[in-house]
Amino acid sequence: MYVPPGYRVLITGASSGLGAMMAKLLGADKARVAITGRRADRLEKVAEAVRAAGGTPMILTGDTSSPEDAQRHVETINQAWGGIDWVILNAGVGLHTPGHKFKAADFKYTFDVNLMGPCYYLEHIIPIMLKQKKGTIAGVSSLAAFRGLPETGAYSASKAGLMTLLESLRVDLSRKGIRVVSVNPGFVKSEMTAQNDPGQMLFLMETEAGARCMLSGIKRGKRIVHFPKRLSLFVKYVLGNMPGFIYDFGVRRIGRRKSPPGTVFGDWNKAAATSPEKTI
Repeated sequence: MYVPPGYRVLITGASSGLGAMMAKLLGADKARVAITGRRADRLEKVAEAVRAAGGTPMILTGDTSSPEDAQRHVETINQAWGGIDWVILNAGVGLHTPGHKFKAADFKYTFDVNLMGPCYYLEHIIPIMLKQKKGTIAGVSSLAAFRGLPETGAYSASKAGLMTLLESLRVDLSRKGIRVVSVNPGFVKSEMTAQNDPGQMLFLMETEAGARCMLSGIKRGKRIVHFPKRLSLFVKYVLGNMPGFIYDFGVRRIGRRKSPPGTVFGDWNKAAATSPEKTI
């Protein structure tokens, strides 16, 4: 069991992928699970799965990058359930942003969802958890947060910013009864990774396996949850400590390959453009 029955959990970006799967797994623990997203029809299906598993769902439609929606979501949960035990800030987007085609608008869009989105929720969640004197905040960053990956400047920077924010919050809130967890997954099957070249995604995990890793690490209150093990250890400890000139030489060689744009770490422009929801 991941959480006690009746636990109050908010998951952003839960209309598909890891967010939807975590909601279903928490439903099996009879948790109360609030799910957010812009695609109401998708959220309805996830809610049905949560209910069928034995949990109590709450659907909250809206845009993660909207401070008004974030405030409304948190206030609705607090009024209905009298507090929040876990928040999993899962919503995120990724764009193919090669340096030679730099567009500030792409960075603003990515930062609005991946970094400011969590901030909008945290502004209203932290006071509730301080009053409760307990709670767990988990933010879904990425292995891309450890080094600037080629052609994904906006994504890597936004996830690095989120990881650093979570670290600061962990230091500030640890004596207040609030645990803060940074979740840094590698490649997991989802709508976003479906746009990638499968041959470029090392150690690709099934969605359920990835969701279980996330929930297990969050429950244990780990500072950083990173997986799959072999890839994450390589990225965190080998690439993370690699001298800059060696790293630059290696990623430049990757960049010279005549592969489709974005296959190094995902070309998600198509997913973002064709989906009515930013928070995949």
